[in-house]
Amino acid sequence: MKKSKSIIKLKNVWKTYTMGDVKVHALRGLDLEVKEGEFLALQGPSGSGKSTAMNLIGCLDIPTKGSVYLDNHDISKMSESNLAQIRGRKIGFIFQQFNLINTLTAIENVMLPMMFQGIPEYERRARGKKLLGMVDLGDRIDHKPKEMSGGQQQRVAIARSLAVDPDVILGDEPTGNLDSKTGISVMDFLKKLHKEGKTIVMVTHDDILAKEAGRIAYLKDGKIVSKDEIRRL
Repeated sequence: MKKSKSIIKLKNVWKTYTMGDVKVHALRGLDLEVKEGEFLALQGPSGSGKSTAMNLIGCLDIPTKGSVYLDNHDISKMSESNLAQIRGRKIGFIFQQFNLINTLTAIENVMLPMMFQGIPEYERRARGKKLLGMVDLGDRIDHKPKEMSGGQQQRVAIARSLAVDPDVILGDEPTGNLDSKTGISVMDFLKKLHKEGKTIVMVTHDDILAKEAGRIAYLKDGKIVSKDEIRRL
């Protein structure tokens, strides 16, 4: 059986914020490895460091101390411009607040990451239509976010996360602003992406949703305190 390679690795990662005379340690020597093709859920109480860890995994921030590897590249030593390039190519983001641009249509929101990668306009539009069709929004491509429901906006966000065909999809409470029925449909789509080979890392407070992942990592006080491997029948 072929052994999965590591796609993300955090080694002895600390993240410290200075607030006046006080130093706040959001992460305290965090070690975490994500294998290629894995579906990992990050759980923990408020203040446990989940969102900070997600920001580091997503190359949105660099650690105060320690190393973060994405495809064997140590992002802790990269400039902001290089960070932006690697996350633009390798990582797709799905946020709780959707983070769509309200002045742009659905297809324009999906096309935006492709523009930053220098993809020609006709290719951007063709791929944008295809992705919106995949999330059952083919009839909504010219609608702006305020003309869509929360569930529809999140599906636009999922389509946008796939715009440059990234290796890793990061979901920060991706169902947090949705009703339970719509949340389940979003989770079903994430599971479908996982079956197609995408690596998924998801932050969630929901125990039921977390158990849909292949592995759960629990954070407390900036460190992983236990891991729960989920066996599939």
